[in-house]
Amino acid sequence: MHIPFDNSYSRLPERFYTRLNPTPVSNPGLIRLNRQLALELGLDLEFLTSEDGVATMAGNHVPEGAEPLAQAYAGHQFGGWSPQLGDGRAILLGEVEGQNGRRDIQLKGSGPTPFSRMGDGRAWLGPVLREYIVSEAMFALGIPTTRALAAVTTGDIVLRETPLPGAVLTRVASSHIRVGTFQYFVARQDVDALQTLSDHALARHYPEGLEADRPALALLEAVIARQAKLIADWMSVGFIHGVMNTDNMSVAGETIDYGPCAFMDIYHPDTVFSSIDQQGRYAYKNQPTLAHWNLAQLASSLVPLIDADKDRAIELATGALDGFPALYQAAWAKAFRVKLGLSTEEEDDIPLAMDLLDRMAAEKMDFTNTFAALGTADATLAPLTDWLEAWHTRRAREPETEPVNPQIIARNHQVQRAIDAGVSGDFAVFEALTDALATPFDGDADLSYRQPPEPEEEVLQTFCGT
Repeated sequence: MHIPFDNSYSRLPERFYTRLNPTPVSNPGLIRLNRQLALELGLDLEFLTSEDGVATMAGNHVPEGAEPLAQAYAGHQFGGWSPQLGDGRAILLGEVEGQNGRRDIQLKGSGPTPFSRMGDGRAWLGPVLREYIVSEAMFALGIPTTRALAAVTTGDIVLRETPLPGAVLTRVASSHIRVGTFQYFVARQDVDALQTLSDHALARHYPEGLEADRPALALLEAVIARQAKLIADWMSVGFIHGVMNTDNMSVAGETIDYGPCAFMDIYHPDTVFSSIDQQGRYAYKNQPTLAHWNLAQLASSLVPLIDADKDRAIELATGALDGFPALYQAAWAKAFRVKLGLSTEEEDDIPLAMDLLDRMAAEKMDFTNTFAALGTADATLAPLTDWLEAWHTRRAREPETEPVNPQIIARNHQVQRAIDAGVSGDFAVFEALTDALATPFDGDADLSYRQPPEPEEEVLQTFCGT
């Protein structure tokens, strides 16, 4: 057996998913295999790089042990309720036990499913390269995320605004259970399925919660804690998810669904990149608030399981939700102390960090490069002279701790450059950028990857890949 599948989700009731095979493509070609991840998953590199392996990752070959299925879920999209969404262009092949636990292996862009909603179920090359680059960059930054195992071309054309080359991404995740998965069964008043899903999510992600007096409440509290840290991590690197719908929030606490995502260049809290976010709902500064809102939808979904007395269940769920702001603030403070080189806690640390961000916004300073330059004589820090004096005074009380900041991030213009070259058949830019981003804290990182975009290179909008 080339891939040692053991598929727990396919053992759940059939109303959780639809079983179907991926739709074959005409001419699969391997762009990149994440060999390190493949080894962590215990996968056979010789098989994955073979004709059958590439065919598997394109959806043309269903390997032994796979049980392909499209998962059902619902969700709030930009605040609007959609009772049925589901995997419209993705198929879960199965699960494997790797060095770091159980992981899903899913194909994105693998053809239409019953959830495609008139779509073709395909992905074009751009979003596949973007997700590969950014998800692996996030992993290297130490931020919980889904991973990219492989990207393949299909040999087929995908019709969007223009004809574009097709591709498939092999995505790896702790699971693909979303807040919207719970909402799907609540909308159908299917309490039995809700209980089954809750038990499954606990067993997979938070097994200690199975022994709690109220397991569903333990699940809610665990997801809240994970999300608080995740969003603080995003904020600490200037990452903007762009489409924080409830169907894009993983209960495992991983960043999932890299659609119109982007890292900020110039810092401003109101920054928005997503072309479909006309009101700025998911702007950088709003991410903690929207995470809290999404978690409230999860809490509402779990009410029937928390306590037989609905009022008591709501009270307990509300109490758990009310803990989110403090958990987030603690995680944010910890992340920014690391960025400022502060290992102890003092009352004025948070105002010091906020003052820096305010000055950066006013002076239109680059987020990544400003933090990377702390502790150096970098001329770009000239607008911060007064602030630096206060920071050096604070740092003098713990001189052994150095600021820890990425030197490079997946800048929008560099990602776009890799996509443009890939569309032309040249994947060298994609390969070089992906390799560079694997060591983002390297002080010797190629200077070209540190450069903010020139005005003509600036990417002001990013787009979903549907």
